[in-house]
Amino acid sequence: MELGAVLFLLGLVGHGAARFGISPIPFYLLCGLAFGHGGLIPLGASEEFIAIGAEIGVVLLLLTLGLEYTAGELLVGLRRNAPAGGLDLTLNAAPGVAAAFLLGWDWRAAVVLGGVTAISSSGIIAKVLGDLGRLGNRETPVVLSVLVLEDLAMAVYLPVLTALLAGTTFAGAAQSLAIALGAMVGVLYLALRHSARVTRLVYNPTSDRNDEIILLRALGLALLVAGVAQQVQVSAAVGAFLVGIALSGPVAEGAREVLTPLRDLFAAVFFVFFGLQSDPAQIPSALLPALGLAAAGIATKTFTGWWAARRSGIATMGRFRAGAALIARGEFSIVIAGLAVASDVEPRLGPLAASYVLLMAIIGPVAARVVEPLTRAALRRRRGPHAATGSAPTIRSAPATASLAVTSPVAVAGPLPPEPRGPLSVEGAAEPAAAGRDDPADRPQSQRDTVRD
Repeated sequence: MELGAVLFLLGLVGHGAARFGISPIPFYLLCGLAFGHGGLIPLGASEEFIAIGAEIGVVLLLLTLGLEYTAGELLVGLRRNAPAGGLDLTLNAAPGVAAAFLLGWDWRAAVVLGGVTAISSSGIIAKVLGDLGRLGNRETPVVLSVLVLEDLAMAVYLPVLTALLAGTTFAGAAQSLAIALGAMVGVLYLALRHSARVTRLVYNPTSDRNDEIILLRALGLALLVAGVAQQVQVSAAVGAFLVGIALSGPVAEGAREVLTPLRDLFAAVFFVFFGLQSDPAQIPSALLPALGLAAAGIATKTFTGWWAARRSGIATMGRFRAGAALIARGEFSIVIAGLAVASDVEPRLGPLAASYVLLMAIIGPVAARVVEPLTRAALRRRRGPHAATGSAPTIRSAPATASLAVTSPVAVAGPLPPEPRGPLSVEGAAEPAAAGRDDPADRPQSQRDTVRD
């Protein structure tokens, strides 16, 4: 009964968000807060199912995201955006490390908080990109490359962090790290070099399509690989994403169609579970430092996405969309903070991490939604009032007099007609108002060299 009521409420919330054209993710998170520990209506027996459903939701989000791309595209993106991944991890870990030392915490807490602030939420970002219809945008492969690089870095970070918190020897930490790296390389190799064989595990492309078999095999394979990856300290999200990358052709298209409704259901459960993990009573005491970390995180992630998209030749609008897409923090940050709380490193770290992640999980989808109108308004202000209004200035004629009627061409011809609307070729002409990839701001810079601000 509890589960049915939660799912029905989520349906109502999602319908209301769709009517206003906004992402339902922040509202799902707030529902989780209301149902969680210390909330208005604590859940009982249903919480265990929601926890399992949340793990399935992350796997499905990343699996369907991987189905949108090929192994070749992934490899090219990783090579091209490796510098962006390094910059991303450095810039976004620094505020967490600095905040820990400013609060008087020890170096282990600083390492943990740096990890919390560095990693974006693959699950939230995948959902936002799908909701906003941006999976085909030019900047989306850049965003995904940065996310994959972050997740691969987690394969190194998590074993090392676990060893540090447990106080194990250097040899034990090195062994855990070697196992994690070996498993990661193996999964990457299978996805990149043996995509056809992985596809046959799901369905034979030469046979007639059977949605039931595709659903069971694709979901089962993704959960199996994600579980194995998690057991060897590699991200389950990375494992599911690589399974999606490995599937190709009609099988990938069929899997995408049959998995989408299931993904939407368990994705909503994932966001509710995320809110369930936070105690509303602990948020006020940690809100001020969390707001400071959130402000720094928004700035650093936006710059990272902007810089990475600029390196790939993407125009202004796409750069800011990439930056806004990376803002959300989520499941990885909670996992990292949970390790520290279980080890009793710093009692104040748990509430701060929960408050910070909740803020960023709400701000991220909102920022991704509003970045286009805000960027377009800023560009129009830079280009002058006539670009914003969409028309060129009209020259009015002087009042006709006896002499002007004979000698003035303005008086004879009347007011000059306004310049035609269309793509910019001179300063002051109008740009199309429609959003999307046909926007002049989304064109490569080489096609806009005639425009000068």
